[in-house]
Amino acid sequence: MSEALPVRVPLWLLASITFSGTVGMYIFVPALPQAAEALGGSAGAMQLTVSLYVLGLALGQPFYGPLADRFGRRPVLMAGLGLYTVAGLLAGLAPDAGTLVVARLFQALGGCSGVVLARAIVRDTSAAKEAARRLALLNLMVTAGPGLAPLVGAAVAATAGWRVVLLLLCALGLANLAFTWRLLPETGRSTGIAAATIMRDYARLAVSPVFLGYALLGGCMTTAAYAFFSAAPFIFRDLGRPEHEVGIYLAILVVGISLGNALASRVIGRASLDGVLRWSGAASLASALLLLAVVLSGGLTVGWAMGCMFAFTICTGVGGPSALGQAIGVNPRVVGSASGLYGFVQMSVGAVCSALAGLGQQHALSAALVMAGAALVGQVAFRVALSARGRPVE
Repeated sequence: MSEALPVRVPLWLLASITFSGTVGMYIFVPALPQAAEALGGSAGAMQLTVSLYVLGLALGQPFYGPLADRFGRRPVLMAGLGLYTVAGLLAGLAPDAGTLVVARLFQALGGCSGVVLARAIVRDTSAAKEAARRLALLNLMVTAGPGLAPLVGAAVAATAGWRVVLLLLCALGLANLAFTWRLLPETGRSTGIAAATIMRDYARLAVSPVFLGYALLGGCMTTAAYAFFSAAPFIFRDLGRPEHEVGIYLAILVVGISLGNALASRVIGRASLDGVLRWSGAASLASALLLLAVVLSGGLTVGWAMGCMFAFTICTGVGGPSALGQAIGVNPRVVGSASGLYGFVQMSVGAVCSALAGLGQQHALSAALVMAGAALVGQVAFRVALSARGRPVE
């Protein structure tokens, strides 16, 4: 593997540009009724402002990676942040529901640049284990964004109105754009690789069992919890809890991810990345299966739900950075492309899990089945990656 470039990049800036993309996923959800009434839009049209944002966040990521490998991290990132900021302004000033939906889609297409390129920049400037430790914070931003966003959105919408929620995202984009201009150097390696070569390497990466195994494992570990997040209002309602408590429960689960990230920074230095993935993956599968068993037994309580999910989110925080580090380090020539493709796989898994959790009338059962299934798929993918690398899969 090529040596990391001796460039210092503020980690808080990378965390901020990552968070700006993911926090926009669900921050607008509490303001949907206000926006629908003000713009005369239907509930379905307002829900598109969320679902198309998630779709844009997934679909945009594979494109930023090759562009960044060809033209550099800095100019591509600034273009993406510029799109995010302008689209956020248009969304905040939207005169009708149609304009709002389109603006939100372009906001996501711009925001996903930060998710992709922050990871690539970390990998550019760090060796494998150090990168995994630094990626722990960025992984927290990707997973915590959907958990924290409704709390922020509800508070802002209640005190200042729905437009201010969107204008705050615009302001965040503008701040990130300014800090990126002032503080972020170019970290991509100047290899002079032709676009055709990059695309050929990208195509090979897209069919690599090693890369796809780690990417699918990472997606299952970090975004399978979206199944529970999206169903949480209905699950806790069925358990007799008031709606305002849901945000508190989700915030507690975000704390679990944070604890996992803190634990990851310690264990990564003492064990191999595959070793970390082996035990954290097994633990996440065990917690998902326990949740499913409790639901099937009819004994689900708030305590059982939160206990199983807290264990699952700790495993998310521990294993996610290692899976990401292994995946984007498969081919050092196309780190940006790998980061974008990883993000696409990750967010696609999250979108599928969220959608599947909405099926059926028993919300807790649907979420538990989806999470257990995703954990099993992740373990199979991990073993495929190890086998393709010629490593033991026990």
